[in-house]
Amino acid sequence: MEKIDVRDRIAKRVAQELTPNTLVNLGIGMPTLVAKYVDPSQGILFQSENGMIGIGMDIPNESNLDPDISNAAGQPVTALPEVTYFDSALSFSIIRGGHVSASVLGALEVDQQGNLANWIIPGKMVPGMGGAMDLVTGAKKVIIAMEHCDKRGNPKILDNCTLPLTAVAAVDLIITELAVIEVTRDGLVLLEISDDTTIDLVQAKTAAPLIIYNTPKVF
Repeated sequence: MEKIDVRDRIAKRVAQELTPNTLVNLGIGMPTLVAKYVDPSQGILFQSENGMIGIGMDIPNESNLDPDISNAAGQPVTALPEVTYFDSALSFSIIRGGHVSASVLGALEVDQQGNLANWIIPGKMVPGMGGAMDLVTGAKKVIIAMEHCDKRGNPKILDNCTLPLTAVAAVDLIITELAVIEVTRDGLVLLEISDDTTIDLVQAKTAAPLIIYNTPKVF
């Protein structure tokens, strides 16, 4: 497998989960990297909740940078020729109306019930929950793109979330640099592992039991 940055490895694997000719929302941070691994011929359109459908799949440079075009995080982005701009009210009507096929978000914690905590660490100042609460309840499929452990090496996939929740039982799929894990009614099913890890190592870094129905594929 091509050796790339951890964040890019995760983003590249997430891109494989997106269905052609659908509308996808990419959350702030690592999820924004997913666009560069999507083939434009697939007809996937990316939405930003600040009022834009048709985010380009390349990172702007000096030749195509427009300071007035940004994503929800305020980062400069490019736009497709068919881009559409609108206000936040319409943007969230699209999200809440169930028109987003998949939402890709980062996470602080995810647990075996599919609960998500990704908006605040108690004691730290944040501007607010943002659009995450709407995105995880309005999108048809919720994909979490995150590193398997935090900066201290503590698992981010838990029996039960300890941080304030963003949503309950909303997560469908977790993709990390180590594994692809599906959230089911029975628990967390290990579908795939990376080519430089093992099932035992993935379980050791996961603070919730993993279910293995078949030999996990390697990515």
